[in-house]
Amino acid sequence: MTIPRLRGAALATVALVAAGSAVAPDAAGAAPGNPGAPRYSAGAASVNDPYFPDQGNGGYDVQHYDLNFAYDPATRFMDATATITAVATQDLDRFNLDFRGPDVTSVTVNGHAHEFTREGQELIVTPRPKLKAGQTFTVVVKYAGVPGPITDPDGSIEGWVPTDDGVFVAGEPQGAPAWLPTNDHPTDKATFRFTAKVPEGLTAVGNGQLLSQETKDGWTTFVWDSTEPMATYLATITIGNFVVTESTTPSGIPVYVAVDPRLVAGSAPAVAQIPKMIDFFASKFGPYPFASTGAIIDRAPNVGYALETQTKPIFSSTASVGTMAHELAHQWYGDSVSPERWSDIWLNEGFATYAQWMYTEYNGGASVSQTFNSSSNYGRAASSSFWQTVLADPGPVDMFSSIPYNRGAMTLHALRGKVGDDTFFRILREWAASNRYSHATTTDFIALAEKESGQDLDAFFDVWLYQKGKPTSW
Repeated sequence: MTIPRLRGAALATVALVAAGSAVAPDAAGAAPGNPGAPRYSAGAASVNDPYFPDQGNGGYDVQHYDLNFAYDPATRFMDATATITAVATQDLDRFNLDFRGPDVTSVTVNGHAHEFTREGQELIVTPRPKLKAGQTFTVVVKYAGVPGPITDPDGSIEGWVPTDDGVFVAGEPQGAPAWLPTNDHPTDKATFRFTAKVPEGLTAVGNGQLLSQETKDGWTTFVWDSTEPMATYLATITIGNFVVTESTTPSGIPVYVAVDPRLVAGSAPAVAQIPKMIDFFASKFGPYPFASTGAIIDRAPNVGYALETQTKPIFSSTASVGTMAHELAHQWYGDSVSPERWSDIWLNEGFATYAQWMYTEYNGGASVSQTFNSSSNYGRAASSSFWQTVLADPGPVDMFSSIPYNRGAMTLHALRGKVGDDTFFRILREWAASNRYSHATTTDFIALAEKESGQDLDAFFDVWLYQKGKPTSW
């Protein structure tokens, strides 16, 4: 995500895989220490993320989301079916989905109608017959109504945000359940397909590749397919009046860009540099991780930020060159490699900010060292509140403040100075390669940096990541 936020009739099919049991059965299938107890148990209602304790669920691992829906911006009414394919990771007699969206009319598991309840953001499903560990199962959730935005701890909004001609759809860090039943945490990635039916004249833009577009009886149906694993917070299916352009990068990657007509002129310089940005970052970080790229530039004045939605970053206003570079760099760091916990957010924002500094230098602007030493970065006074938050644990209110962005980028530049350019860029490339389509932690990054450099970096990272105060030596 990028500053100024200071953070970066329908059918849906979801395939779920259970991942983690509340009570682990022994070899005979009974709970340990209680031979008479049934082996089936409920999947955990949370993955216990410290910033968003209701996020995510246990007992299954989602493989694929398939959402088929119709949406009319005039009424803001959504009629949807979500199909989720998952694998049970334990014997399950109950499991949860994260969902804050409209009224649910039915839930089926493997074609059988089942009981369900809703508590807060939890959609609780009781499958019968029960599910066995290792079993692939399909959940179909039908729902209809008026979805809306979600407000974050920092006061910003996300989720399903209506605009004057459609809807702006952004999900970091907790917006996806506003419109789609999910296992809403970066640690459970899946593939996605969206089939969106909207009034003729509007365009629905989603992640991945456009498979088809067909107009009939005053409605146009768009089918988008995202074939690489994606975290739920990176999913989008944004709707509006857009000017669409399609091209390819010099290396052959398809580029799909949708821009609100009111923002075409102002965004043109940033849009023109997308191919150049992708190829520059690939030369530094390794191959671009997805089958396509692009951008969605919409007019959503109540949002006030851009987000690195996978393959097509989304902007709520005119896109600048710097912001475009930041969001495209996220495709490596944040999208392909995601944080294991939200407290690791600097691994997203610090990396994308540093890449933005690099591109500015490459594009003829200030050098990375000049940006590092500027008054908005290391040039800040030691007494500034900027230095009084722990970078590796900024908290849910400050996770999208300038601290993970700028101090995260400064940490990387300081590391570069300590280990040298060759080793530094080898670390960045290996980080992207070894964690491709997965998730990782700050501890993992430290271990990689020490392995690649052959240095003991504990003291360095302690100063930059785990201590308050302005680093003065490292």
